[in-house]
Amino acid sequence: MSKVERRVRSLISDDSEMRDAVEVVLDNATDGEVQWVDVRDEITSGQWGRLIEKEILVDGDTGFALADRDAIEAGLEDDDDGGLTGGGDVDTPETTTWTKWDKVAGVATLGAFVGYAVNPVRNAIAGAFDVVLGPLLNVVPFYVVIMVIALATGLYSTLLRAGLMDMEKMSQYQDRMKDIQDRRKEAKERDDQEALDAIQEEQMDAMGDQLGMFKEQFRPMVWIMFLTIPAFLWMFWVIGYRGSDAAYPAVAAQEIVIPLAGTVTWDTGIVGPIQMWILWYFLCSMAFTQLVQKSLNIEMSPSSS
Repeated sequence: MSKVERRVRSLISDDSEMRDAVEVVLDNATDGEVQWVDVRDEITSGQWGRLIEKEILVDGDTGFALADRDAIEAGLEDDDDGGLTGGGDVDTPETTTWTKWDKVAGVATLGAFVGYAVNPVRNAIAGAFDVVLGPLLNVVPFYVVIMVIALATGLYSTLLRAGLMDMEKMSQYQDRMKDIQDRRKEAKERDDQEALDAIQEEQMDAMGDQLGMFKEQFRPMVWIMFLTIPAFLWMFWVIGYRGSDAAYPAVAAQEIVIPLAGTVTWDTGIVGPIQMWILWYFLCSMAFTQLVQKSLNIEMSPSSS
């Protein structure tokens, strides 16, 4: 069943008078198009508006065109299988497939996580990054180095999410779940148990949408963590954490003045075990991420249609 056919069936199941309105539009369509002046004596402006809203009528050359005449006619036919209640007008999007490189990045990310607990792994990763970031410590204060890292992570995390996460597909997942919820609510109001049973089965089938949304969201996160964890391990290595020795003791012992806490060093625990450098990184990261998103006009949340 096509999307247009499901829309017609959904429309006339909610309002039986819409069947006559659809038939009037079909009868008056010339070369697949119809204008309001052709049908205004036979249908109401509200019915005309609903046909446009449901995209049964779409923009044409001289007026509004039938989205799909065959599908519209099929939607007017009686459905012995309960099609009026068992399906909405939102298609299920295809599940995202991870590439070979996505999987490689995922494995590498898991390996980098080991660095938090295993000193040799942490030292190897941090030592490699120190070749690039270490010289900055001789040029600018440590808090500026953290700001540079936070700006970089905010930039590439925004670009990766925008490039790898299909917002249109995310919107389709959300639209389908919303469509099911709306039809379920309408069926309850009509006290239509047959429709409720059909929608319940569809809702169970739609549970796979949750996995699809998770895969969409997690794919860019793998790449973000793949790039961020080594930089975070380097800061971990510079300051020292959870009993490990600082690679740069002078940096770890630097004193700074912050609101509420007063004079502290970078290895001071501010909130429980959360040291000052971690808090400063997250504050900078959140601020720069928002700044990058606004500057590049990139929307990070899917919009429902």
